[in-house]
Amino acid sequence: MNSLNNRPMELPEAAFAAHKSHRHVLKRSLDASGSLLLLVMLSPLMVAVTLLILFMDGRPVIYRRRVVGPGGEFDAFKFRTMRRDADEMLRRDVSLQKAFQENFKLKSDPRVTAVGAMLRKFSLDELPQLFNVLRGQMSLVGPRMITAPELKKYGDHCALLLTVKPGLTGYWQVHGRQEVSYAERVRMDIEYIRNWNLRMDLELLWLTPLRVIRGRGAY
Repeated sequence: MNSLNNRPMELPEAAFAAHKSHRHVLKRSLDASGSLLLLVMLSPLMVAVTLLILFMDGRPVIYRRRVVGPGGEFDAFKFRTMRRDADEMLRRDVSLQKAFQENFKLKSDPRVTAVGAMLRKFSLDELPQLFNVLRGQMSLVGPRMITAPELKKYGDHCALLLTVKPGLTGYWQVHGRQEVSYAERVRMDIEYIRNWNLRMDLELLWLTPLRVIRGRGAY
C-alpha cells in the first residue's frame, strides 16, 4: 500500500494563504453588513443618547479616543462620558495619574459625569464605534482597542496584536471586562487572535447583549 495514503493531507502554502484570505473577506463582509444593520436598528437609541448628553451636560457629544490598529493610529468614536476638563484633572492629580497608569482605567473615576456612568454601565458609550467598523478601522469582534502607551503592556505580543483590528466587542468584553487584571486582559486578547475563527466571532456577538444587559464589570 502506498504510504502516502496514510499521511494527513496538507494544504499547499498558496492554498493555505488563499483560505486565510477568504476567511478575512468573510469577516470584513460580516463587519460591513452587521455595522450598517446595527446603525439602522439602533439609530433611535443613539439619537436619544445624543439628546440626553446635550441636555444634561452640553457639547461635545462625541469623544475621539486615539487608538492603534493595523493601519496605524485612528480616532475611535465614543459618546462623551467625562467632564470636558477630564484630561486636565488627570494631569493635576498625581494619585489619579498613578492609578490610571496601572490599568489605563479608573474605578470610581471622579471625571465621569452622572449620565456618563449610566452609559458606561450598559456600554452605550461604545455605540458610535459602529461607524469605525463601517469605515474598516475596527471589527465587530476583536481584541480590545488600546492607546499607543498601552502597547508596552503587551510586551513581546505587540506585533501580533497589531495584525488585527480592535473590536467593538470581543473575548475580554464578554468574559472579563473590568473584573480581571490587565495581564489577564492581555492573555485573553492574544488567545483570541491565535484561535480566531468565524464561529468564535458569531458566538461572542450572540453573548455580548446578554453581558451588556447585566451591566456587570463596566465602569
